[in-house]
Amino acid sequence: MTLFRVKPGTKSTVIRLKDPVSDIKTFEGVIRSLVLTNALECTSYRSVARHYPPVDVVREMYTAKFAYMDAKGKRIGSGSEVYNSIEGYECGIAAVISNMANIAAHCGKVKHLPGADLYSVTLKCHDPGDELFFLSIARNRVTLSSYNDDRIRLRVRTWVDGLPARAT
Repeated sequence: MTLFRVKPGTKSTVIRLKDPVSDIKTFEGVIRSLVLTNALECTSYRSVARHYPPVDVVREMYTAKFAYMDAKGKRIGSGSEVYNSIEGYECGIAAVISNMANIAAHCGKVKHLPGADLYSVTLKCHDPGDELFFLSIARNRVTLSSYNDDRIRLRVRTWVDGLPARAT
C-alpha cells in the first residue's frame, strides 16, 4: 500500500510515486480520467455567482528541458521553457527545436530531453462533506492539501494505489 507522509503543522500530505509518469500523453490521460470519472467522488457546488464542477483544473504547468550539443556530442548549453497547456508544451518544443537563431547563438544542435521534463496540474475538489481541498499532481508525486477530513486522504490514497502501471 502507498505510504503518505503528513507534514507537521499543516493538513497536507505528499506521496512520491514509485514509478514517475513516463510521458506527457500518459500524464494527460491520468488527469483527464480523474476529472471525467470523478474517482474521488466529489460533488458540484455553487457560490454566490457561479456554479463549480466537482473537480476543477485551477493550474497547469509543463516544463520542457533542452540541451545544446557541439559536433562532438558534448553538452555546451541548456535551456527550459514553461507552458500553461499541453498544446503550448508540444508547440513550444517544436518552436525551440526549429529556432535557428537560438541554435546559432548556442553554436550547437538542440536536443529535447523528455525524460527531464516536468508536469504539474493543480485541481480544486469539493468533498461531499462540503469541504474544498486541492490535489496537485506532478510527474513523480501527488500532494493533497487544505483538507480536514481524513476520509479525503483515504480516497486519494485508494485512487493513487489504483493508478495503472506506467510505461517506462
